[in-house]
Amino acid sequence: MAEGYGTRDALKERLDLPVSDTSRDSALDGALAAASRSIDRATGRTFGLTPEPVERTYNPRGRVVHRDDGDLLLVNDIGSTTGLVVETGSGASFSAVTGFETAPDNALADEQPITGLLLVNGSWGTGGGRVRVTARFGWPSVPDDIAEAALIQAARLYRRRSSPEGVTGSAEWGVVRLSRRDPDVWNLIEPYILPGFA
Repeated sequence: MAEGYGTRDALKERLDLPVSDTSRDSALDGALAAASRSIDRATGRTFGLTPEPVERTYNPRGRVVHRDDGDLLLVNDIGSTTGLVVETGSGASFSAVTGFETAPDNALADEQPITGLLLVNGSWGTGGGRVRVTARFGWPSVPDDIAEAALIQAARLYRRRSSPEGVTGSAEWGVVRLSRRDPDVWNLIEPYILPGFA
């Protein structure tokens, strides 16, 4: 199961469940994982960090921003420079690239991901060539806003067991229909949404 953006104990606390009670752990883990993956889909990015470097290949066409100091290749979020390898080529023939810089400046120091590779005074090319990037993709650490949104959504999903038709109620308020999207979750994740998503 993929990693959730929060802890089971924090979710139990939010739901007023004893931490020592393990009878619901599977359901809680499932709710936390589902909430986290829904955040990934809504934002267009993944906030967990791959444990090992993963290889991805990019076509520079439509992914390059031409700047005065060189070409900036837009890539998926990179959360660590450990194991970062950049190569250009095609088919089975690729060669290592040197002289590139990560962007934005100081991203990892500011707990933000690297989102671009700047080839200083150079070009990534626009022909049939590709750029192969091997890196630990994701974020350096899960932002607090994302962890909070995942816990809110996971608690909501867990409680849905008692309201399968999307209706809940209480003696004080009567019957209430649950909204499609939690406004607090949306406010927390909105700044992280990539253009073209949501």
